[in-house]
Amino acid sequence: MTAKRSKSMIAFMCMGLVAGMMSPIQTSINSRLRIAVDSPIIASLISFLVGMTLLLILSLLVERRLTFQLHGVGRIPWWIFTGGALGVIFVTSNILLLPLLGSALTVVLALCGQMIIALTIDHFGWFGIIPHPINRYRLLGVLSMIGGVLLIQWF
Repeated sequence: MTAKRSKSMIAFMCMGLVAGMMSPIQTSINSRLRIAVDSPIIASLISFLVGMTLLLILSLLVERRLTFQLHGVGRIPWWIFTGGALGVIFVTSNILLLPLLGSALTVVLALCGQMIIALTIDHFGWFGIIPHPINRYRLLGVLSMIGGVLLIQWF
């Protein structure tokens, strides 16, 4: 790996770390919003509306357009359009779970779920990605995370 590529990889990893930090902040804020509007569904709706508004503004400023073309629309698999629905499930579940489980347990459970499905997606090469088979080290990593969940729950 070249020094330039190594530096960019470190930058991308830091970006991923910072992006991951947004989840517990977002969940905590949305849980307070739930109390303010007395509904987890309405809180989730407001969260998505604010996000959509920001994306609308960014599209206009950065892309300078709101239009797009679906190339080969008849050949696009149905699941390509499910990302927003999955986001609703994730955000709304976090809003419901945080007051019951606390921030740390809610986030670490979500992270464990993400790692389990990520390893599965990698292993089988789902969604058109290059397969990365599960090995004992990856499995040990997930089992360590599950151990972390138990420690957080018990203590």
